Amino acid sequence: MEGVVRMYGATGGLKAARFSLVPVGNMTLYPVPESASRARRWFRKFMQSEGLACSMDDCTLLISELVANAVQHGEAETPWRIRVEWARVGDALWVDVHSAGHPSKVRMQEPGLGETHGRGLRLVHALADFWLVGASPYGGTRVAFVLDAAWSAEEP
Repeated sequence: MEGVVRMYGATGGLKAARFSLVPVGNMTLYPVPESASRARRWFRKFMQSEGLACSMDDCTLLISELVANAVQHGEAETPWRIRVEWARVGDALWVDVHSAGHPSKVRMQEPGLGETHGRGLRLVHALADFWLVGASPYGGTRVAFVLDAAWSAEEP
């Protein structure tokens, strides 16, 4: 798949990039709280033999946060699922989380000191090299993140 996308970098600013995605894996989850831990386990299992150079813990944390956000904030009038897809873009890892709901409702929150929710996108912003929010090609919302140098440059 090729295209152009606009995404925000963790250091700020809008980036435009041309990319070619090489699909690596995907999973479909029910919108239930257990799906965040299931996504962590399955991503780790699928990717353990891929030779990632980036932190597996960072990858699974970001996926878990986005799946948890999808579970908590996704909304539709009919039954729906969460779809997680990951791909290689050069030496970068690109992860998409697709869910029900409108993309305009996705935004970073300013949680108070005692609040237990509202930090997911802040973690994504801090740990990912780029991230984006937009319309999903499946309908609903797409939130994605990119980790640069996820594979060694000499890996195919």
